[in-house]
Amino acid sequence: MNWEMIGHDWAVAVLQKHAASGQQRHAYLFTGPSGVGRRTLALRFAQAVNCPQPRAPGEPCGTCRTCTLIEKMQHPDLAVVQAEEEGGTLKVDQVRELGRSLALAPYEARYRLALLLRFEEAHISAANALLKTLEEPADRVILLVTAESSEALLPTIVSRCEVLRLRPVPYEIVSAGLQARLGLPAERARLLAQLSGGRPGYALRLHGSPEIMQRREQSLVDHFQLLSKGRVERFAYAEKLARDKAALVDVLQTWLSLWRDVLLKAGGASTPPTNADQLEAIENLAGQFGLETAHQAVTALQRTLEMLDQNVNTRLATEVLMLDLPKTENPPTFG
Repeated sequence: MNWEMIGHDWAVAVLQKHAASGQQRHAYLFTGPSGVGRRTLALRFAQAVNCPQPRAPGEPCGTCRTCTLIEKMQHPDLAVVQAEEEGGTLKVDQVRELGRSLALAPYEARYRLALLLRFEEAHISAANALLKTLEEPADRVILLVTAESSEALLPTIVSRCEVLRLRPVPYEIVSAGLQARLGLPAERARLLAQLSGGRPGYALRLHGSPEIMQRREQSLVDHFQLLSKGRVERFAYAEKLARDKAALVDVLQTWLSLWRDVLLKAGGASTPPTNADQLEAIENLAGQFGLETAHQAVTALQRTLEMLDQNVNTRLATEVLMLDLPKTENPPTFG
């Protein structure tokens, strides 16, 4: 059994063995891109170590009160700690309060668990506060930490955790999982798998949130139109985008995925495109601009996203990007 996960069988096998043998570590670090399944895997492990009626050693039933509350992140012995909003800052007081609660015995479960999400967003003082908890682990306590990568955390934190590095899942496995779990037609499941970049959690979000797909469509429509516009129109669009940094980042990530597909097409790669529903547009752009310009567009988008992550002036960064994007009198259309 794979704990009803889509992919990551190797990680499930490792954790299942730990839970079944009672030899679980006091801290685990789950790394990988957002939407790849870090939180889901951590919660499945939390169920496995605390389920009072497992189907088999290391295999939670998934239906008892304990499993149900852990799934909803509402169990009294599961503390969830994260920044107030994605892209925010996890504060030291949150980690200190967690440390105090972990000193108490479990209320009703076998283990007290702490789930620290997106820990790369932790303030340095919060990271140091967690380090103290890791250095002096309490009995019957397991820490579950998620982050984009281990390189984003203090090396002393990483060294005290069992690290499971999750990578994007092959499209075929994500597609098959979506068909089995949701009953989706093969073509729809394959599109979601590719749009998600092999991240099962994000593929499920795309299916369950039509507004995400609508925003993606609008951002691509806007981009194709911008390619034929001059500086005045581009700067006006940049001003509008810069008002909402989170929305801006989403738009630029969508554009980046498109230009990566163009780059692969221009370079003759056989890799399936992420934007599988935009094959004509990808061929159009690859034919018009070629490998060098596609590479320049990818570089400009990556640089802008990095600048935004470093909290530079949002509008200025966006305007510079508008100057760097290529121009054509024959832009593609969506779909």
